[in-house]
Amino acid sequence: MSTELAIQPCCLVVEDQALIAMSIEAYLEDEGFEVETVTSIAQARAWLEQADTPKLAILDFMLKDGPATEFAAELRRRGIPFVVYSGYPRALGVPSELEEVPWLEKPMGRDELLNALMSLPAQMSPIASLNS
Repeated sequence: MSTELAIQPCCLVVEDQALIAMSIEAYLEDEGFEVETVTSIAQARAWLEQADTPKLAILDFMLKDGPATEFAAELRRRGIPFVVYSGYPRALGVPSELEEVPWLEKPMGRDELLNALMSLPAQMSPIASLNS
């Protein structure tokens, strides 16, 4: 287990498949993150309006209430770095506004997911100490 941070970075997980969401949440908590998990774009928007801004996010692309393109744009407007973690293959085409976003296809190992999070822009520097 990694050294836990005194101030845990908050990661918003937007995932509509319960087992995947629980697995990501448990792993990130073990790695020292505070995690907020929601299952739809509507829940994600509501949480974002009522809570402190997360330091980063993991976003499934195709959710029960539609593609996450507009929510991804909101994350960008707020300066929240994120990765897309989806069963939707990038090869099928993604909206142009998501072309530069790290796109991870399910299934993917936990360490690969953590590495992708740690590779996000420097504004998330608090997670850099997770590997120490």
